[in-house]
Amino acid sequence: KLPTMKMLLSLIALLSAALLANAAPPTCYSRVLSLSKEITESFKELQTSKAVDSCVEVMPRLYLDIHNYCVLAKLRDFVAYPRCDRVLEVSELKEKARSLYTIMISYCRRDLVFLTDDCNALENPILPPIEPS
Repeated sequence: KLPTMKMLLSLIALLSAALLANAAPPTCYSRVLSLSKEITESFKELQTSKAVDSCVEVMPRLYLDIHNYCVLAKLRDFVAYPRCDRVLEVSELKEKARSLYTIMISYCRRDLVFLTDDCNALENPILPPIEPS
């Protein structure tokens, strides 16, 4: 019985260590990356939603690449866009964009590395091909 108990305790210790490793707090970079993806996806959903106001159709495109220095200007422009404020989904999206901008220029300023400053790439992104399902 003793060897099985030791094995069981070893297994529990190993699984606990694995869980703790995965439960590490998010880094600044991982938070910025996940929030930018969330915002980009929410914007895509907003554009394809049938319930949106016509003003959403003319809003600036919102594709975010946190490795592109121009993303900061893109976020500022999106948050300052004067129309669609009466649409709840747009207001919520602007609030997320404002949060991302604040995180990038304040909290994560030293942690982020911009690989490009190609503003056109944010207007006309080259997206990976969609996998057939």
